[in-house]
Amino acid sequence: MTTLRRFLIPLLLCLQVSAQGAARKASSTNSATPCVIAPGEVWLDDKGVAVNAHGGGILSHEGRYYWFGEHKTAGSEGNRAHVGVHCYSSDDLCHWKDEGIALGVSADTRSEIAEGCVLERPKVIYNAKTGKFVMWFHLELKGCGYSSARAGVAVADKVTGPYTYLGSFRPNAGSWPQNFDSSRKTPLSGEDYSRLKDAGQVKKGDGSSLRRDFEQGQMARDMTLFVDEDGKAYLLCASEENATLQLSLLTEDYLKSSGTYWRILEGKANEAPALFKHEGKYYLITSGCSGWKPNAARLAVADDIRGPWRELGNPCVGEGKETTFRSQSTFVLPLPGKPGSFLFMADRWVPENAIDGRYIWLPIQWNPDGSPFLEWKDRWDWRISSP
Repeated sequence: MTTLRRFLIPLLLCLQVSAQGAARKASSTNSATPCVIAPGEVWLDDKGVAVNAHGGGILSHEGRYYWFGEHKTAGSEGNRAHVGVHCYSSDDLCHWKDEGIALGVSADTRSEIAEGCVLERPKVIYNAKTGKFVMWFHLELKGCGYSSARAGVAVADKVTGPYTYLGSFRPNAGSWPQNFDSSRKTPLSGEDYSRLKDAGQVKKGDGSSLRRDFEQGQMARDMTLFVDEDGKAYLLCASEENATLQLSLLTEDYLKSSGTYWRILEGKANEAPALFKHEGKYYLITSGCSGWKPNAARLAVADDIRGPWRELGNPCVGEGKETTFRSQSTFVLPLPGKPGSFLFMADRWVPENAIDGRYIWLPIQWNPDGSPFLEWKDRWDWRISSP
């Protein structure tokens, strides 16, 4: 009896572990199982490691979701790029498989993406014409603080990478915005800009920095990408010393800015843009410019992506609304098979220990007047939540 017990107990434990593993595997693919999103909690990948994809976005491709984000490391220096852009995949937005580093930083100190640079808010879109996956991100060259304000571009044949870095630039060099006053289309030298600024004659959003940057290209900081129903792709980024957003039409291959662009919400000092479309209208969620400190989200709407844009105030309601539930927007994803349902993605930054930043995902809900709003939920299942 003792011998039999010694044999059976390990066997039963083995069977139990195997059954639990099978159940976990089934739960990641079976649509009938719960798919609970818990904002602010630690989310583990298929290896049991915390998901590391900050300031990112999600690409839906051939029935699977690919989440790209900044790979953070421990400590305050973890806000600089020491690893690169991490990629995860999922078929239900709840269970995530680690797909590795899609774009790694370089050990070559001469590289624009050398380890220790600032590489933020990576977004990936798919170009159906070229069959390429295109990644854009905000890049600050190592050792230059936040003065570079460049857009970096990388490309891959496979969605998970590896991505080949193509280079960085300031968008729309030598081009004026489509909606800029023609009487002011005169470049401004750096010296003249500094003189006017010292004299107090430069005002936020007045176009002075745009004129200063005319020849070298416009500043590109917090950014997102958007592909419209007609296949046209746009880069939306904080520009003009973060005073004004700029919307740039990309070239057909999605690899460059076309030189056609528009100023949005001039002088309103928005960053962290997240753009989406619903029933023919374009919606934009942003934040104010307060560094790592969270602030109240902002909402704007337009009938045309080029504008004009109308401000609607703070979309958040309830407790925590004044700090966007202690987070900052990064992306909005249309939810599959549920018209009018969108996933709002945000980051709860921890600047003193970057790797501990958390993800705040909430459903976008709709008011009777047709405007969207955000409300805190401790836990929710996107497949059973109504818009």
